[in-house]
Amino acid sequence: MARESIETADRETVRRRQAERLRETVRNAYENVPFYREAMDERGVEPADIETVDDVTRLPTTTKEDFREQYPDGLFAVDRSAVRRLHASSGTTGKPKIVAYTDADLDVWREVMARSLAAAGVTEADLVQNAYGYGLFTGGAGLQQGAETLGASLLPMGGGDTAKQLEMMCDLGSDVLACTPSYSLYLADHAERQGLDPAELPISTVIFGAEPCTDPMREAIERRLDVTGIDIYGLSEIVGPGVSVECHEAQDGLHVWEDRFYPEVIDPETGEPLPAGEAGELVLTTLSKEALPVLRYRTGDVTSLRYDACDCGRTTVRMDNVTGRADDMLVVRGLNLYPSQIEATVVDIDGVAPQYRIDLYTRDNLDAIELTVERAADADRTVGELESVVFDRLDATLSFTPDAVEVVGAGGIERTETGKVKRVYDHR
Repeated sequence: MARESIETADRETVRRRQAERLRETVRNAYENVPFYREAMDERGVEPADIETVDDVTRLPTTTKEDFREQYPDGLFAVDRSAVRRLHASSGTTGKPKIVAYTDADLDVWREVMARSLAAAGVTEADLVQNAYGYGLFTGGAGLQQGAETLGASLLPMGGGDTAKQLEMMCDLGSDVLACTPSYSLYLADHAERQGLDPAELPISTVIFGAEPCTDPMREAIERRLDVTGIDIYGLSEIVGPGVSVECHEAQDGLHVWEDRFYPEVIDPETGEPLPAGEAGELVLTTLSKEALPVLRYRTGDVTSLRYDACDCGRTTVRMDNVTGRADDMLVVRGLNLYPSQIEATVVDIDGVAPQYRIDLYTRDNLDAIELTVERAADADRTVGELESVVFDRLDATLSFTPDAVEVVGAGGIERTETGKVKRVYDHR
């Protein structure tokens, strides 16, 4: 797939296209979605007031609670007869967020997913093994249509059935594996139990998403499977996978397809926009969605934006790898921590496998945090030595001391074959 001109366009060209599409998106939302009309009226804003992308901050924000309150289709801007496909979030914390696509919306999704795979280094000659879940979850469908649009061959395995995943991978010579970062390590473990060397599997690239992935976790994936690890980002409320992706040339931040999705970073407490390079909550506005135009969606994901040049030649803004979620921040004895900070610290310790579990309790009216980590199969240190190192490293790096650290043997922390891995268990 040839690189599209917008991927290397100058900033003025990008902003002109963004402004044009933002104006149409706001008009569509205002005229066809009562929720947005009421929210804009409350702020005294009309579609005519939005002239440039700088005006985006005048618009109301949208939250996951808004999606749930408008369930199932209160945010749709088209009649059901114009909807060609529906997807939904998992709904683990309440009603799922229902999302809709017209024919034109599906074309946009195919386009950005094909762009993403091409940026990740996938070519028409590659076989992409898709181990994301199918069904209401957008991951499987998004990867499939992207690979097909790009012209690559596709193996639609779906999630789970790891023995079959390995069999097909080896027999057919898959070049690319698409899955969550935790599942790629699960697959490596399973291969070893079958007597296979994970580094000898035919795949050369793993495209991982749907979960945060710290640098130590990426390094573990790349080392164990002898692959290039590419982070891809998206969410159902905006389109699904394909909002942004790392390029294989640099692997240095995720290129946001900003002609289709306008990104901001805000202070999660005040809602005020933050300058480039400063970490905060990612906010996204769709610029091309017909069925479900979304204004300033608060993703909850913590990242920062960069506009510096990339070695690959693309000029699109890049977002740093998501370091956690604003609503996942742990507050323990007055200390603010993200699970990803704990992960990055402990997984970087020699002898610790890239698996961990955090348990939160209330004891004597105080918060308590217990950490379980897994001893690597080839670790030289004893369990006692590792526990001491974990305590010391957390204190030195994060000024944080857990109430307890338990080191379990290799395979001692429960894995998951399907869905997103759960790391934090809050018993409070």
